Parts: sequence; C-alpha cells; structure tokens
Amino acid sequence: MSTDTKTVQANGIEIAYETFGNPTDPPVVLVMGLGTQMIAWPDRFCEDLAAGGRYMVRYDNRDVGLSTHLDHLEVPDIKAVALRRKRPAYFVSDMADDLVALLDALGLDRVHLVGASMGGFIVQTAALEHPDRFLSLTLMMTSTGSRRVGQAKPALITRLARGRRAMSREEAVEAAVETFRLIGSRKALLDENHLRELAGRSYDRSTDPKGYLRQLGAVIAQPNRTKALTGLRVPTLVLHGLHDPLVAPSGGLALARLIRGARFVGFSGMGHDLPPSLVPDFTREVLQITS
Repeated sequence: MSTDTKTVQANGIEIAYETFGNPTDPPVVLVMGLGTQMIAWPDRFCEDLAAGGRYMVRYDNRDVGLSTHLDHLEVPDIKAVALRRKRPAYFVSDMADDLVALLDALGLDRVHLVGASMGGFIVQTAALEHPDRFLSLTLMMTSTGSRRVGQAKPALITRLARGRRAMSREEAVEAAVETFRLIGSRKALLDENHLRELAGRSYDRSTDPKGYLRQLGAVIAQPNRTKALTGLRVPTLVLHGLHDPLVAPSGGLALARLIRGARFVGFSGMGHDLPPSLVPDFTREVLQITS
C-alpha cells in the first residue's frame, strides 16, 4: 500500500515523502520528531490507517533522511542557544513552514495532522499559524514549549546536548538501542529487535550528526505556546506515555488542559517511543479523531 519515496520542492528545500492508501480519502499527515526519519512511523500504523479509509502521508523533516540537509548553515552552540545568547540555525516555525509548503505542493487543502515529540511542536506551530488548514490534531509524547511542564530528566538533557558522533552501522544500531533503553518504554513494551531493524534501515538511508544538532537548536529555542494554545479551536487528541522520561506526561496533560475540547489518553508503561504492541491502540484513536 506504500508508494516509493518521492521528493517535492517546498519552502526552498526538497522534501522526501511517502504515501499510503487512496488519494481520495481524508488525508492524514505524519510529522516525526528530533533527528528521526519518517520510517520511524510504523508501516503497520500507516497501512492500518489507510485500510481504515485514510490517505496517509509521512515525510522527512529538513536535515534528516532524504530531505535537504542544510549543510551550509552553522551548527549551533547548544548551550549558548539554551541561554538565549545565540540563535539556532533555524526555528520550529521554519519547520512548520516546510509542512505547510509540502501540503501546498501536494495539493492538500485541509488535512488531519499527527505529530510525535518535536513533530508535535511543529504541528502546534502550524495549527496556530494556519488553523483553517487543519481538520484535527493528534499530539503524541509532546509538550507546550513551557519549561514548567514536560521536562526531561536532567541526565537525559545532558545526553541530548552531547549530540551524535559519526559511527559505523553496527555502532549506530547499538547506540540507538542503548538510547531507547533509557528513554523508551518499560521492558514489556520495549521491542529491541524492532529498534535494531529500524536503526539499521535509518543508517542505510542517511546519517547526519550535524543535522541532528541543527534540529536540536530549533527545539531548544522554541517559544512557550501556553497562552496561544488557549485560543486554538481544532479538534485535538493527546496521546502520551505515562512513563516517558524525555517528555514528562505533564507536557501532554498541559496540552489537553489548554486546548479547548482536547482529549488525553495515557498509556501505562509507554516511554518516549512508539511500541509496536501499542500500534493497534494508536490506530483506533487516530481513526476516531479523524472520522
């Protein structure tokens, strides 16, 4: 049900994307998180939603996967960005502009959005700037931009800020598994075989430690959307792992409180990942909000 990867010019860059299902069905666009390629959206999730009558689009953000890597931009000093002493290479709003430009290029007027982690920041930003373009929002393991909610455990912040170094395929796969042992779901839900397979596929498609840092700079520099979110009038579903150490559940709960009519669904044992065993639950919830 998946097409081959295609590319399109949007917002001055080339964006790689894939589709699942019938283009005449209601479109659902998936926006992935920090340093993570579109293939992290499980194929089964895309295929089951397409079988449920949704036209699925997933894409690589700038600086990741097969989309444009902005190598001409300086890699930011993450500490200086966090202290507001320097600007990042670009902002979350620029990535939201990429999303809207992609919709324009694909001829998609109004769509349902699903964003995970940083993808949730992008989705919120796009919805606040262009609320008439979106039929619903699904916000997964994400937060408001406020430093009062959704904060990671301190040791994880340090780990993120160190970035990623160049490494072999085998090293990259083991590093991914090690990372998700820290931030991912609890043992019963953590599928290390799936993580190894995904990390290997991701390495084979593209690897860019500097692109990761440019994205991280945008995340750290994001504004606090708390006040703006109270005026958002788009049907919203919030899905969050109740044991997420990277974006604490308080972030998702804050989103559900701020956005009028939003519904929160928490998953016990789920961390900062998309466990394969929970894909049927995610599918059911997204089918409901996009109906």
